[in-house]
Amino acid sequence: MTAKPGTPPVIGILGGSGLYDIDGLEERRWRKIESPFGTPSDEIMEGVLDGQAVLFMPRHGRNHHLPPSAVNYRANIDALKRAGATELLSLSAVGSLKEELPPGHFVIVDQFIDRTFSRKKSFFDEGCVAHVALGDPVCTRMGDALEAAAAASGVTVTRGGTYLAMEGPQFSTRAESQLYRAWGCDVIGMTNMPEAKLAREAELCYATVAMVTDYDCWHEGHNDVTVDAVIKVLHENAAKARSIIKNIVPALGKRTQTCHAGCQTALDVAIVTPPEKRDPQLISMLDAVAGRVLNK
Repeated sequence: MTAKPGTPPVIGILGGSGLYDIDGLEERRWRKIESPFGTPSDEIMEGVLDGQAVLFMPRHGRNHHLPPSAVNYRANIDALKRAGATELLSLSAVGSLKEELPPGHFVIVDQFIDRTFSRKKSFFDEGCVAHVALGDPVCTRMGDALEAAAAASGVTVTRGGTYLAMEGPQFSTRAESQLYRAWGCDVIGMTNMPEAKLAREAELCYATVAMVTDYDCWHEGHNDVTVDAVIKVLHENAAKARSIIKNIVPALGKRTQTCHAGCQTALDVAIVTPPEKRDPQLISMLDAVAGRVLNK
């Protein structure tokens, strides 16, 4: 049974490249969650951190066998909500598009530009149409908590930044990198879209902390991005990321009411297909994602 707005928080964590486990997680067990939207990246690790229920999903699988385009983002979000998640924290490796965001730096993202093109981007389809608001695509309450958790961890972060989501799996050309810089983007990655869109459709609070690993390929004073360089910085940042998690989980667990940012009621005015015209098969698939509004 999925949580309703205002119920006690269950913190879901989506681990990106370099983060495949959570320090200090007790009572841990891996649990397989079936989704009508296909196969999730992996089983979900359930556990307790400082008394707070936590769910962990390795976005690329425990063996990092899934490239960004092959991740079933719909199944991941659906499975996490079925398991009881109420808020989702995304940790993601990114390239920097700004001189002032060097490798090793952390950014609390607040905007996205979606340049992916081969992924399923909505739970809703022909037979039940919905349009969620995405002007502010991340939860501001979670962003505040991330900023405080980073400070408590002694980690320097930049609050606010635009994440350019590219398809991958190849890194950018130099021309693309310069184009995204001209657009005013701050970091570039391959996984946060359509993840953030789907989290909003599922009425889950969502926030991203982006871990900078490289300068993409625009910076004349640095070598082009390579996997070994990325992995090296990821290992160096792993302890910082785990410290942020340790500090943010108890903070998010203090929520006692529906999120004031409106994430948990995003579907209230989003569905436009009248009940008598909705496809029963699709409606049955949406039981976890949208059951709160569809079953009224």
